[in-house]
Amino acid sequence: MASLSVGEHQEMEVDRRGESEESGDDDTRRRSINGDVDPNQPAGTSKEESPVDMDTITLDPEEEDVDLVHCRIGKIEGLEVLQKAKTLSLRQNLIKKIENLESLSLLQELDLYDNQIRKLENLSNLKELELLDVSFNILRKVENLEGLTKIKKLFLVHNKVTAISNLDHLTSLEMLELGSNRIRVIENLDALSSLQSLFLGTNKITKLQNLDSLHNLTVLSIQSNRITKIEGLQNLVNLKELYLSHNGIEVIEGLENNKKLTTLDVAANRVKKIENVSHLTELQEFWMNDNQIDNWSDLDELKNAKSLETVYLERNPLQKDPQYRRKIMLALPTVRQIDATFIRF
Repeated sequence: MASLSVGEHQEMEVDRRGESEESGDDDTRRRSINGDVDPNQPAGTSKEESPVDMDTITLDPEEEDVDLVHCRIGKIEGLEVLQKAKTLSLRQNLIKKIENLESLSLLQELDLYDNQIRKLENLSNLKELELLDVSFNILRKVENLEGLTKIKKLFLVHNKVTAISNLDHLTSLEMLELGSNRIRVIENLDALSSLQSLFLGTNKITKLQNLDSLHNLTVLSIQSNRITKIEGLQNLVNLKELYLSHNGIEVIEGLENNKKLTTLDVAANRVKKIENVSHLTELQEFWMNDNQIDNWSDLDELKNAKSLETVYLERNPLQKDPQYRRKIMLALPTVRQIDATFIRF
């Protein structure tokens, strides 16, 4: 299926937000920087366009991967012929309602990214569905997903969702992406014991809580929210990547049980001291730029991380030191990248 890209974390120099990269493809994915749609990415479908008649679109009954991207489709209809379809991409169209998909019983992936859909509905017959992407629409609620018991990846980025709800039946869910919505509370996740990746960046969340049941979680991303304290992570013993940039955190704490962390991002907060991380011996990337670190001895906290390769400390008081890069290299000899620049030997 041409429109879906199973994401590997890309190496980014400036925008290291840790958001899921699977919603969207490499050509049309619109990354967000601090919550705003990247103006350098395609703006998507123009809402002034006139829908086309589905009769003008040729469909192949034998096709398993159906790609109907940016076809100006205004209504889902006439797809009954696609009995063999396993993936269906309807991204960047003018669709206002999810309907007329009941006959596509073999469908495993459904991509409705960048349309005008207001409600999740009429999906209960898609029993084989493993991936659903309804990002960049105008949803206000997570609902009517009870029948999708095989779903593993759910993308609802950049909608108007106000609460995490109605997910109890999705016990096979491995990835949940709810970034850029209007969520205020982390809640109703207890049943998602298979969840491995949770993305909640750019919402209005004030507290890390209600995560205790997510024992298999390896990636947690909650950047650009309103969090002031690192807490509630004690049960996440398998966590490998934690993204907390652009919040109001003042102290690094609460990570005693997260010994498997390989990436820790606390950039753009209010942290004055690097502390309480000496036990994180598996750290490979440490992002602490745009804080208030002013003491070189703080780097001693990172000396036990023998695989540490990347540190970001720019725009801290430390950077004013003329020997800034040299001192980092001496204190942390395994590091191969300081800020956006690789070390040359």
